[in-house]
Amino acid sequence: MHNLFRAVGIAGLGLALVSCATMPEIAGGMPDYRASPSYGTVSLSAGFEPDPRVISLQSGGSIPASNISPGCSGFVAAAPDVRLNYRAGEYPLILSVASSSDTTLVVNGPDGSWYCDDDGGVNGLNPSLRFNSPRSGQYDIWVGTYGSGALQAARLHISEVGSE
Repeated sequence: MHNLFRAVGIAGLGLALVSCATMPEIAGGMPDYRASPSYGTVSLSAGFEPDPRVISLQSGGSIPASNISPGCSGFVAAAPDVRLNYRAGEYPLILSVASSSDTTLVVNGPDGSWYCDDDGGVNGLNPSLRFNSPRSGQYDIWVGTYGSGALQAARLHISEVGSE
């Protein structure tokens, strides 16, 4: 009887492996917050100076941000552009982008939630996300391009004062 259960268990495992192998993939894949960031890791605590902290990068990638959520737009890379390790205080955390191209912003926050913006910044085509009561922890940040996967020059601004 013990061998019968073992055989059924092994057969069930084989079916589970086949089922996973035949599941359809999302076109373009998903961004991977576990990957090493392309432009490095920044560690900041509330009240940091200089404010804003500015990181130059190339926006865009081949993955449709809409794969994360229908509310996300643009194209991002598989790996985060920047990883922010942030120790929160009494100030808001504002992530924004400055670029001559139409950019988007995707963030995986410390709570595991995804946050996205397109055109919420001061300049109509630049994104901005404001966390009024930010959590301490890891923020993985992607800067995307709106219209295509073409890479474009951009600057990520990390601030507690204002948006770009």
